[in-house]
Amino acid sequence: MTYKILIADDEPNIVISLEFLMKKEGFQVAVANDGEDALDKVGSFAPDLLLLDVMMPKKSGFEVCEALRADPSLAGLRIIMLTAKGRQTEVAKGLAIGADAYITKPFSTKELVAKVRSMLESV
Repeated sequence: MTYKILIADDEPNIVISLEFLMKKEGFQVAVANDGEDALDKVGSFAPDLLLLDVMMPKKSGFEVCEALRADPSLAGLRIIMLTAKGRQTEVAKGLAIGADAYITKPFSTKELVAKVRSMLESV
């Protein structure tokens, strides 16, 4: 089974590297460049996992996560929040609103791939 991953981030360099990395790992990938686009693409692309940046235009990653978690039909969607904000309060907020994991930038691509695989295999 080919898993589908949505990358929601407004930084082009991060999007390019994450998209390359996830495709190289055999995942089907779609990209959203802001929070509203991320919500739209979840509906149209139906990803298994969302790599979600916290600081984005239109809607923050926190707002996107809250909106997705409010929809019972999306209960199986795995959400990994990615952010440069690694303070404990930010991490706690992300996990409290429903993120499955929280990874701070810069991150090890190897660790990220391992996290993505382990989360998808536990679905």
